[in-house]
Amino acid sequence: MIVISADQLSKKFTVIRREKGLKGALSSLIHPEKITVNAVDNVSFKIEKGEIVGFIGPNGAGKSTTVKMMTGILHPTSGSVEINGLSPFKDRKKVVRELGVVFGQRTQLYWDLRLGESFELLKRIYQISDSMYKANMKQMDEVLGINEFIHIPVRQLSLGQRMRGELAAAMLHSPPVLFLDEPTIGLDVEGKHSIRKFIREINQRYGTTVILTTHDLDDVEQLCSRLIVINHGRIVEDGPLQDIAERMAPYRFLVLEIASPGIGIRHSLADTVRQNGNQVWLRFRKSEISASRLISDLCYSYPVLDLKIKEPDIEDMIRELYKLNDKTGSGVCN
Repeated sequence: MIVISADQLSKKFTVIRREKGLKGALSSLIHPEKITVNAVDNVSFKIEKGEIVGFIGPNGAGKSTTVKMMTGILHPTSGSVEINGLSPFKDRKKVVRELGVVFGQRTQLYWDLRLGESFELLKRIYQISDSMYKANMKQMDEVLGINEFIHIPVRQLSLGQRMRGELAAAMLHSPPVLFLDEPTIGLDVEGKHSIRKFIREINQRYGTTVILTTHDLDDVEQLCSRLIVINHGRIVEDGPLQDIAERMAPYRFLVLEIASPGIGIRHSLADTVRQNGNQVWLRFRKSEISASRLISDLCYSYPVLDLKIKEPDIEDMIRELYKLNDKTGSGVCN
């Protein structure tokens, strides 16, 4: 079942190019030079029910603009987007009931009210029945533990508590689609763990479709089965995370602990990339030799005490994607 569908979605902005210095500022004021910026350029994709999709890209890539069009905050210049068959900007009131939205640096809670009072106001805004409200509050407490601080004013909550409150608020009306923009930004390890646990829980329990925009690649690695990468306003990758990782990072690392630090480790199908005392890092291509074969060869030839296989860092993989696109891409995006 297709929940979100974007077809040739585009957004253009007109901006004024300003020259440097006082003379340039006066010139721009009297004779402004207007240029058109393609923030999002003919983006198309479909997202099925129950998917957790990482929607990522460098700053200025166009991802936030795309999310704002999907949620109805911005109107596209051309193309279309639908949420459960509804247009976010033509059927805004209906679509709002289908969406939960959490922006890491913005709040939907009421700063001077107790957290519980914020929930009660949202209950009235979304016209949630008493029975659904009680059931959802119970479930949110089971997953997020919000009853521990529900009587505290929002302004006195820690960042981690406030983010848990934001997630609970977004899910009060049981939306089938949840947009998360940097939900773990600024959180400590424990806070990030709680948020990721919540996302997995609602996805498994309710089949909630989650679109996750983040710069924290640990979020992507731990939560997402699919990745959409946008750069220069265009989608440069869209597919299963594992497939993209295997294509962009076709190698693995074998980390050896050897008996003597002076031994040079060599293999025709592996490169030594680092050696620090007794520890040696070897990089090998998965298509050329299996890990078991390489381990067998090295253990036969060298005094290996211990070893482990390490997959390439997802951050390196994403960096390679950006580099490849920057060689062919053009334009400036917001």
